[in-house]
Amino acid sequence: MNSKSDTPVAVIGLGLMGRALAAAFLKAGHPTTVWNRTAAKADQLVAEGARLAPTVGEALKAGSVVIVCVTDYQAMYELLGESEGGLDGVMLINLTSGDSAQAREAARWAERRGARYLDGAVMAIPSAIGTAEAVILHSGPESYFEGHESTLGALGTVTYLGADPGLASLYDVAGLAMMWSVLNAWLQGTALLRTAGVDAVTYAPFARQIAAAVAEWLPGYAEQIDAGAFPAEVSALETDARAMAHLIEESEAVGVNAELPKLMKAMADRAIAAGHGGEQYPVLIGEFSKPGRDD
Repeated sequence: MNSKSDTPVAVIGLGLMGRALAAAFLKAGHPTTVWNRTAAKADQLVAEGARLAPTVGEALKAGSVVIVCVTDYQAMYELLGESEGGLDGVMLINLTSGDSAQAREAARWAERRGARYLDGAVMAIPSAIGTAEAVILHSGPESYFEGHESTLGALGTVTYLGADPGLASLYDVAGLAMMWSVLNAWLQGTALLRTAGVDAVTYAPFARQIAAAVAEWLPGYAEQIDAGAFPAEVSALETDARAMAHLIEESEAVGVNAELPKLMKAMADRAIAAGHGGEQYPVLIGEFSKPGRDD
């Protein structure tokens, strides 16, 4: 991390994440102003050297960079709309969670009020903020990011994704899809093995090894997706579908929920019916790129 420590910052919103963000700026030596609707949440930060702004407007004036981390985008609009001083000239970095459409609209909203705006996503838990393990994504005008990259470095590993303000939110939900998919697959396997008396602690190292091996396939599979060609270099989708059937049968035989493997096989079966059975697994991108099904 690389942080220029004399830049004043302000943090609006002091939930668990907001407090972690403010604490990281303080630790890096930044003059830090904070504001929260419930002022008592700032007590520890004030004890550590932060200044509590009496109003949102005062917080907006206090920082060369203003970080917003509140419940949702509507809360941001309500809070910043109450500011008597307005947003003209403010460098506003919104780390509130939302979707890409909300991020793009927020960028337009802020720009109409004279602010410079970056949208962001925090890919970390509060305790990781301020360490290299905390990945903070940003999207919006590149010049805004470059002008404040060193300051933002106090928070963790900062990454610029592109000019589209919605990119950080899209990466955020894409990362969540990976996280939950890996965890669900592990839970499926854990449930299966527990029926034979194997505990989760025993299975976890094996599962971790499998997950790491599969992750190594991603760059090559990504090349196939971008090229739109899926030669079966490892195995054909129809072979994978037969293995999915075994997983379903085993799950049902031992009394374990089979919804997840059934969903996987249903998608594979549709791709096979469309003539893709001899191609490699990434050909399923076609199924994932379609609108959802209700059946």
